[in-house]
Amino acid sequence: MDARYLHDAYQKEFAAKVIAVDGNFAYLDQTYFYPEGGGQPHDTGVLQRGNERFPVVFTTRMSGKIAHQLSITGLQPGDSIRGMIDWNRRYALMRMHTAAHILSEVFHRQAGALITGNQLDVTASRIDFSLESFTREAVAAYVAQANDVVRQDLPVTIRFLPREEAMKLPQVSKLAMGLPQGIAEVRIVSIGGFDQQADGGTHVRSTKEIGAILLDKIENKGKANRRIYFSLGGC
Repeated sequence: MDARYLHDAYQKEFAAKVIAVDGNFAYLDQTYFYPEGGGQPHDTGVLQRGNERFPVVFTTRMSGKIAHQLSITGLQPGDSIRGMIDWNRRYALMRMHTAAHILSEVFHRQAGALITGNQLDVTASRIDFSLESFTREAVAAYVAQANDVVRQDLPVTIRFLPREEAMKLPQVSKLAMGLPQGIAEVRIVSIGGFDQQADGGTHVRSTKEIGAILLDKIENKGKANRRIYFSLGGC
């Protein structure tokens, strides 16, 4: 299956063919729907056949293929469909994801912190960092620095590199666990000259689209694990 969202996160509608159906899960020859993973929630939307609409309530990977869970059955292999993504949800997650990259780079630069967990959402998100100590004042200062980056209107670009070449990039992964094994070609998300990270999610094209990063709450989650909750202001 051609996961087209990897190349273009702004495509809201697309034409495709149904290649397989398993219960209420449909598989397409190409898709722009994002399957949950990497802390980013799944896309929702509609697959439309003629005048019939089949709501997509969940998108995931099954046996390496992207599966679209439908709230009703009826699609058949060979059907031509038009996929329509819930754009408001997708775009909110794109803004959150790019904001998370900026925050993770600031935290790494200022405190050497790596990501130990994260969960994006439409209205609020969280990131866990490997930090032994922190104060709200220090975290607020890091968030302020992240907003300085946002206001620079930096371009966000995508490129693909062989794993061996990608691993030569400094701090290509901000994950404490490192880059997962088994990935031969690495997708690199670059934010101007500020940051570059291996990532498979969807992002905005420019930092100005993020708006303002708002610090909501901080928590102590263990000896060397600190959690921040953040949301976004209008762009």
